Amino acid sequence: MWRFFASSLVLFLLMCSCFSSAVSSSLYSSSCLLQGQFHLNGMHKTGDVVLGGLFGIHFFSTYPDLSFTSEPQQPICHGFHISGFRHAQTMAFAIDEINRNSNLLPNVTLGYSLYDNCVQLGVGFRAALSVASGREEQVILHDTCVGTPPVLGIVGDSSSTRSIAISSVLGLYRVPTVSYFATCSCLSDRQMFPSFFRTIPSDAFQVHAIIQILKRFGWTWAGLLISDNDYGVHAASSFQSDLGPSGGGCLAYTEILPADGDQSELKRIVDMMKNSTAHVVIVFANQGHVINLMEEVVRQNVTGLQWIASESWTSAAVLQTPRLMPYLGGTLGIAIRRGEIPGLRDFLLQIRPDLHHNNSYENSMVNQFWEHTFQCRFAPPPAGWVEAGGALCTGQEDLENVETEFLDISNLRPEYNVYKAVYALAYALDNMLRCEPGRGPFSGHSCGNLQRLEPWQLVYYLEKVNFTTSSGDQVSFDENGDVLPIYDIMNWQWLPDGRTKVQTVGEVKKSAFKGEELTLDEDKIFWKFESKEPPRSVCSESCPPGTRVARKKGEPECCFDCIPCSDGKISNKTDSMECTSCPEDFWSSPQRDHCVPKKTEFLSYHESLGICLTATSLLGTFICAVVLGIFIYYRRTPIVRANNSGLSFQLLLSLKLCFLCSLLFIGRPRPWTCQLRHAAFGISFVLCVSCILVKTMVVLAVFKASKPGGEASLKWFGAVQQRGTVLVLTSVQAVICTVWIVSSSPAPHKNTQYHNDKVVYECIVGSTVGFAVLLGYIGLLAILSFLLAFLARNLPDSFNEAKLITFSMLIFCAVWVTFVPAYISSPGKYADAVEAFAILASSFGLLVALFGPKCYIILLRPERNTKKAIMGRGT
Repeated sequence: MWRFFASSLVLFLLMCSCFSSAVSSSLYSSSCLLQGQFHLNGMHKTGDVVLGGLFGIHFFSTYPDLSFTSEPQQPICHGFHISGFRHAQTMAFAIDEINRNSNLLPNVTLGYSLYDNCVQLGVGFRAALSVASGREEQVILHDTCVGTPPVLGIVGDSSSTRSIAISSVLGLYRVPTVSYFATCSCLSDRQMFPSFFRTIPSDAFQVHAIIQILKRFGWTWAGLLISDNDYGVHAASSFQSDLGPSGGGCLAYTEILPADGDQSELKRIVDMMKNSTAHVVIVFANQGHVINLMEEVVRQNVTGLQWIASESWTSAAVLQTPRLMPYLGGTLGIAIRRGEIPGLRDFLLQIRPDLHHNNSYENSMVNQFWEHTFQCRFAPPPAGWVEAGGALCTGQEDLENVETEFLDISNLRPEYNVYKAVYALAYALDNMLRCEPGRGPFSGHSCGNLQRLEPWQLVYYLEKVNFTTSSGDQVSFDENGDVLPIYDIMNWQWLPDGRTKVQTVGEVKKSAFKGEELTLDEDKIFWKFESKEPPRSVCSESCPPGTRVARKKGEPECCFDCIPCSDGKISNKTDSMECTSCPEDFWSSPQRDHCVPKKTEFLSYHESLGICLTATSLLGTFICAVVLGIFIYYRRTPIVRANNSGLSFQLLLSLKLCFLCSLLFIGRPRPWTCQLRHAAFGISFVLCVSCILVKTMVVLAVFKASKPGGEASLKWFGAVQQRGTVLVLTSVQAVICTVWIVSSSPAPHKNTQYHNDKVVYECIVGSTVGFAVLLGYIGLLAILSFLLAFLARNLPDSFNEAKLITFSMLIFCAVWVTFVPAYISSPGKYADAVEAFAILASSFGLLVALFGPKCYIILLRPERNTKKAIMGRGT
């Protein structure tokens, strides 16, 4: 809308220019006349160089009838604004101070033309055009158009909307404009506003400052109320883009406050605030919008909210009343940087009305201020004023004898920005005038001068300006015309005696080296809540360690569920988006907040199963040793000699090895134990079964030799042949083990497949074929021994040990046939336990079946341990 308005005004100016030229040509005159003048409240002072200023001296304006049946009258402004007038006087003071400073702009006197914008776009635009075109009704044309322009630069406007409109037009002519209160981030667009500068930070930084406060107190869930203008709309856009992932927060709602104070709309907005879970409300609006809003808040008695104020209403005294403080107490706000301006109060006290131009607009500001302050009227007074008891102004009234906020300079904030804006223009002009001819920045290394001064030349020096105020604040502009940003953080405090105080509790600033810095003294902050602590304002509480964030579909990012991490995954910080998997040898703790080493599992000597197997192995070894000792002690008795004592001794030694090799299956698997356990097991059992096989063959040979003509069969089964056969059969198994270990050796393995939270240490066989061949060879010898013993079971008892061998091999084969499926189906340490059990069971089976009867006879029935009894001739 404002762009259309600005474009229309530009077109109007061009038409006026053409019409003026036409009139001039037709009259053959050497002068140009203005087609019309805007009658605006103003304040002027002549000088070598004139600076313009636009200030809100009145709150309201009344537009006349626009029927165009007669010439339209000018808008009428009313509702005097003391603060706006103080802003204008601050500019006048700054110019007066500069004129008295011999080091700044020596030999140059600054003047000013200050106008009232009546806080209206139309009036403000008229004021800007009046400043730019000058006050002369007739301009005499010279042969050469040279000289100082009517104004060199403008301080203002205070509104973002008006600044956008004014800078869009004046920017075409590169007239420098330095605003002291326009904060819209859109004004940082150098393509649209090439000659716009400001001494107040952009709303973009104000939004960042508020986000810093939200972060400081952990407020991730807030409502946003904005005004329906450029100030509010651009701020809402910045919040929505900056408060997301990087800002760490979300907006519960964004509502536009009605400019006309629509009661039904305000009621809807306050109802939403009351029902929302957000306890923090950001209000980015003008003072008038907030007043209307708070009326509805009070009507509905909405308490328990933490308000955050933008700089537009942070210092609004009209809201700091006992009626509103129960609701607004504890408000945190962003405020313009407070500064000190020495000498300003004395300057304000010297203000006197202009009695000679009372009825003109030339210097009407001071007279209107005087009438407003002393509640009097200058002569001639309005009709009926004196009759109603009204006083007449004399101009001799004393400002020190009246209570007025005009003289309160304890909280200079916008005034300080006005002060810096005037000095920025002055320093830029001073730098330009100090330019050395031939070394200037313009074409041909030329310099600017007062006789041929162009406004765009001052823009160049404004971009380079850099100075420090008496308060110690550095003033310079970045590439977008924005000043180095700094804000004070204010807190609305409700004192016990009922008074209110706006206390500075911190600051937020941005420097070229450290970035954005927030300094906050939390001990000074007043909280209106019973806990005297900052409130909680979150959509969802933070997810604790051990959980992850699960977004709720269709809701803002700050609203989520906390899902526990699955087994084996952890999150060790709050609000983790994902759970991370633990390393291979680690598992999640019960709280899922850190990884712990996995439990290790193997057949240990310290657990009951390992202890039982170890005890059984040692018991078997001990029994073998006892039996061997008995056989050695009774080696000359008939029963020992008749049962092939040499093979019996060898068999007992192999059984002892079988018992001992089971110990290799107990304990944490090592490379050498994995290689040795199966080799020792395979060779020991082949040695054992080979002895039994040869024993069986000897029984058959002896029986055959007992028959006529069978003596020759015994020569193949002498002691040497028996030992050789056992050695050959065992060597075959040794070769199988060697090839297996060399080609694909068994090795320890950490198995995590059986249990997620455990590491099972086991020995992998390496080559399944090798393990199968090892077991197959043992099985082949065992079956062969069983078959031969079975065939010899019916031989005469006197010569027959075949029945015992048959029974022992039956036990052996049964154990190992059962072992195969049990071994395959047993996980981890239980596979080792099954194999160790099979070794011990088969070894005990052989030991008891083969040597139990003999030991019984030797120890308990010695009468049967005779040659006659063995030959069958005894009773």
